[in-house]
Amino acid sequence: MVEPLPRWIMKRYSTLWNKFRDKEFTHKQATEALKEKDERVVSLCISDLKKYGWLEARLHPEDSRIRLYNLKGPEEAVKEMKNE
Repeated sequence: MVEPLPRWIMKRYSTLWNKFRDKEFTHKQATEALKEKDERVVSLCISDLKKYGWLEARLHPEDSRIRLYNLKGPEEAVKEMKNE
């Protein structure tokens, strides 16, 4: 289920989408892309993107301490919202 994003998350989603599109990325890469000094903001953003259904996460196959993230495309997310 995909829900509309609050504005502050949508801005960060847009930055991440422009950087990664359909490629997987790590928390560290997201922090660098968002140019955030506080990693807690990135953690909250990733958590909320997942909660709202705009991001999927999986464990790294070689290091279970690392999560890999993948964004849903904006078209796919909006289509899912319309189908609810």
